[in-house]
Amino acid sequence: MQFEDIPGVGPKTAAALEELDDAERALKDGDVAALSRSPEISDGRATAVARGVIRKRHTDDSNFLATRRAREIYQDVLALLRDRAITEYATKRLATLYPTASSTRIEEARAFVTAATTTEIPIDDTIQETLSGVEPLTTPTISRIRDRCIATSDPERYAKADDVFPEVSVEVVEDTRELAELARSYSTVIALDERFAGIDIEGDVQIHPDAIDTPNKIVPERVLQYFATNRDRILAAVKVHEQTNLDPPCSVSKLRDVLKKVDTDGTVVGDAELTRLTTAVADLDAAVSTAESVANDRLREAIQQRDVTIEGTDFLSLVEQGARVDSLFGRELNDEYDAAVAAAREHLIEAIELRPSEADFAERAFPTDPTFPVEHESSVISRLRTELITARDRKAAQRKREVADELTTLQQPVQKLVRAVLELDVERAIAKFAHDFECTMPTFIDDTEIPDQTGNTNRDTPDTAADPPQSEINSSSEAKHITDSDGSLIRGFNISGGRSPLLDVEFSAVEAIDYRVSGVTLLSGVNSGGKTSTLDLVALIAILAHMGLPVPADNVRLERFSELHYYAKTQGTLDAGAFESTLRDFRELADGASNRLVLVDELESITEPGASAKIVAGILEALEDQSATAVFVSHLADEIREAADFSVAVDGIEAVGLEDGELIVNRSPIKGRLARSTPELIVEKLADSDGSESQFYHRLLQKF
Repeated sequence: MQFEDIPGVGPKTAAALEELDDAERALKDGDVAALSRSPEISDGRATAVARGVIRKRHTDDSNFLATRRAREIYQDVLALLRDRAITEYATKRLATLYPTASSTRIEEARAFVTAATTTEIPIDDTIQETLSGVEPLTTPTISRIRDRCIATSDPERYAKADDVFPEVSVEVVEDTRELAELARSYSTVIALDERFAGIDIEGDVQIHPDAIDTPNKIVPERVLQYFATNRDRILAAVKVHEQTNLDPPCSVSKLRDVLKKVDTDGTVVGDAELTRLTTAVADLDAAVSTAESVANDRLREAIQQRDVTIEGTDFLSLVEQGARVDSLFGRELNDEYDAAVAAAREHLIEAIELRPSEADFAERAFPTDPTFPVEHESSVISRLRTELITARDRKAAQRKREVADELTTLQQPVQKLVRAVLELDVERAIAKFAHDFECTMPTFIDDTEIPDQTGNTNRDTPDTAADPPQSEINSSSEAKHITDSDGSLIRGFNISGGRSPLLDVEFSAVEAIDYRVSGVTLLSGVNSGGKTSTLDLVALIAILAHMGLPVPADNVRLERFSELHYYAKTQGTLDAGAFESTLRDFRELADGASNRLVLVDELESITEPGASAKIVAGILEALEDQSATAVFVSHLADEIREAADFSVAVDGIEAVGLEDGELIVNRSPIKGRLARSTPELIVEKLADSDGSESQFYHRLLQKF
């Protein structure tokens, strides 16, 4: 893969990707966590790169989120999804889901979501604790290995080996003599040249021409440390497989057994012979010291229990002959000395579990000639230590290779096993989102169902007519906008039972609304009646649908929009410069392509009401000409309709009355209804209860 071919990836990011292990796999899987392990790539950048790969795959150059408010709603959507993820991987991976106009990308995401929501994934807390222990596997840095080196006489092979084996010294040797010198400096020398095969060199010299292609055999510490470092993550992933219906790519019982052979620091454990040799080396000095004490204690006891008599002439004779007291000691206590030394040798053999082939060192460790106190032969013990260390290192190297070979065959299956669990968390978050907010998959209006400029649909059904029956046209609010024979829209959106999870109340307490829009529509309603919340819901559903995700509604049918333009309510009247900038934004909107969803909240607040109505009317005319779907929230519906040169549809969120000073509101917009204002409702209530002759409230009510 040419990294610079990915949209948005320049030379710097491409170079950072080159340094990553398995970057192509991470890009293909959308593994943002793996991509962001590079110090040069932030989480946000990694997400953008992963999305770039998706866009490239689908030739997707759309920019669905066209305004700041649209992007804010998208971030709210991501937050809802991420709140339901357990692992950091899933939290980052979910950010690769984005709204788009690309039909192939939407269908790809929908297929993923359908699989996630139809699979029996536990969405309660039964696997939450186990999932929290699963993270992407990491490749640890191996410390410098000083007991072996790699040798070659080929400079080109040297360069490759030096690159492949950064943990090991790589040396250039010209001949056998130089190879022999290395063998005296290192426990093991791995020669890459076949010409050194068959040579007789003292030391452990191994010929491995294929070493560069089999690095784990030369440095088994790599795979051992890999599994040691990732042990807890692997075992957590295994447990998740056992708690769910995931099919593991390898035998989990075998995996557990092999993991028991590696300690947390990467050392091999569980081998009795290696344990014996390791313990023997560690305990040798203490065992020798104790053996000396055993011999001396026995001799001391023997001396204390014996009366030794020596004639003066004998003593003089021994002194004249230059004999030591040891000679007299030996003559009198020879048997006791032999027994004491035998006990010392036996203790040494038992204390460090010497094998018969090693017991000879114990025999020679203490002098055969009587002496007191008994002291070990340091040269013999030194030689024994060397033999034990050599045997230990050889056994350790052998066991490292054996266990590493077992683990190497499991490395790729384990990576798949862990990735499957991490992806399960992504699917679980989506499934939990769909469950928590009672979501359904939306239905997209097929492109062939969109009417052309004459009002005809492009479908091939024979009963499609240019002039649909009057019952299929909303004469008051949807003139020119055609519906299917069952009354559902073929342009715009139709939301049934929609509930917004963005409101500051428990989702179960949110009132469901129905709303259908085809074309350009004004949305009227009382203050605090839910107009802005309705726009938020429409934007939320549009974004989720174009991400390929389920939506919080009983049923949704909508057009596949090219862009979402959502303009939030402006706080106060704009100054001249800001007003001009806002008009420029809407100029670009009016000059743009069709098939867009436009949501605007009280645009009239940007300037004086009279001018605002004319400006909004002009914008609506432009949107109507390009067959866009638009909802404009406004308190100036009458003024805007008078200023517009076409029949503008008006919907209303109707207040049905007052109770204890609080509005009772029907949250679902009513088609073709200009909603009454809050003041009108209050005056009406007062008029109904007014018994005075002045009829003041009735006269006020007539003004509305």
